[in-house]
Amino acid sequence: MGRLGELDLPDRLAPWVPRWATSVAVGLLATACAALVRFLLDTLVPGAAVFPLLFPAAMIATLFARWLAGATASTVSILFGWYYLYPVKNSFHFETSAQAVTVGSVIIAAAITVALAEMFRRSVHRATQERDRQIAERELFLEEFDHRVKNNFTLVAALLDMQRRRAGEGETADALTSALARVESIARAHRHLYRGAATPGTVDMASYLHELCTALADALFLRGAITIECGSDHAAIPRDRAVSIGLVVNELVTNAAKHAFKGREGGTISVRFAAHPPGWRLIVADNGMGMSAETRATGRPGGLGQRLIDGFVRQARGTMLVESGSDGTVVTVDLAA
Repeated sequence: MGRLGELDLPDRLAPWVPRWATSVAVGLLATACAALVRFLLDTLVPGAAVFPLLFPAAMIATLFARWLAGATASTVSILFGWYYLYPVKNSFHFETSAQAVTVGSVIIAAAITVALAEMFRRSVHRATQERDRQIAERELFLEEFDHRVKNNFTLVAALLDMQRRRAGEGETADALTSALARVESIARAHRHLYRGAATPGTVDMASYLHELCTALADALFLRGAITIECGSDHAAIPRDRAVSIGLVVNELVTNAAKHAFKGREGGTISVRFAAHPPGWRLIVADNGMGMSAETRATGRPGGLGQRLIDGFVRQARGTMLVESGSDGTVVTVDLAA
């Protein structure tokens, strides 16, 4: 019923048809539908139910096209039934005072029906306007919040980049580069939170991962001999989980770019994200030199990258399997639904 109250045909058609004309037309259409049903009933039970069908016709006409439509449907239906059906056919005369009271009662009941339907329609219309106003205010607030968060991410990234440049070469610069990449990965997920997702509060993984891989290729200077291939199904993943997945990809691709191709002129790193019942599967693979058994067990010296990967996988509610050999390394992360 709320949906009916929101549908205002006179307003919808106002650019082309006067509002009063739309209301009258809807009222006549409702009357015609009621008359058709009345005709079908009359073939089964002649002379029965002269007036009852006018009430739903008047109510529906009012909800769709305002009180004038309901008044039109009521007036035409009552006059038609009064003249042609009750009490004396082809006449407005009454044989008894009771018949006059009956018709009078029908008129009063029809007026009350139209009035109540119009009150309901107006209350729904006011509620809809208030809802739209609140939605507009919320969207404005979210835009302002989004703008401030973007500025904060940009500021943090700029500070990290400035410190990295001052650090020159060495472990400090590498650590700052990794931190910068992680911040940018989170910022990228935040940007995708407000576009392209089918469900509010989610991130479309296909566009997110493609943009992330492109940014990693630029940041790691992989244009040329070492390339990143990215493929992903479209999946709406909650924001926090998408951030964790993006950080896993960030760490795995960065590790592969730094360590998998030592002594080699080129190679390929591939990132795949796809549905894998009952959830999803992320695969990051390279065709590099592979990892030693000790590295697979304990991680690379320092161990921070591996600890971060393990933590991000847990945050994403996933389990990780690492397979490595002379033909490269494949990291598979299975994610629960």
